[in-house]
Amino acid sequence: QVQLVESGGGLVQAGDSLRLSCAASGRTFSTLAMGWFRQAPGKAREFVAAISRSGGNTGYADSVKGRFTISRDNAKNTVYLQMNSLRPEDTAVYYCATKVSAALPARLYYSQPTMYDYWGQGTQVTVSS
Repeated sequence: QVQLVESGGGLVQAGDSLRLSCAASGRTFSTLAMGWFRQAPGKAREFVAAISRSGGNTGYADSVKGRFTISRDNAKNTVYLQMNSLRPEDTAVYYCATKVSAALPARLYYSQPTMYDYWGQGTQVTVSS
């Protein structure tokens, strides 16, 4: 079992920044590939960003490229999502997810939600115009 706890959401204005954090426990963090997804009201959950368990490879949705940055601190068992230049269309519940991938190459990251094994409860991000 892996437990994930997100934090850092809130209400901001367009153009502002937020940093989301996701603390993982229950498994050696370096064995976990991590991802961020989001779900807006009435819409399907969508991929935002992902990072390999080595931290050396990352991937982003086109809608957030150049504005969001995913990173991880294996010493703190935490993955971050730095969100800059926020837009009203970024409003959603943001979820952290993890794939246990010790048996897979450390360089891989995953963008499909079905690839992930565990999910956090989510944190609300609201961007006003």
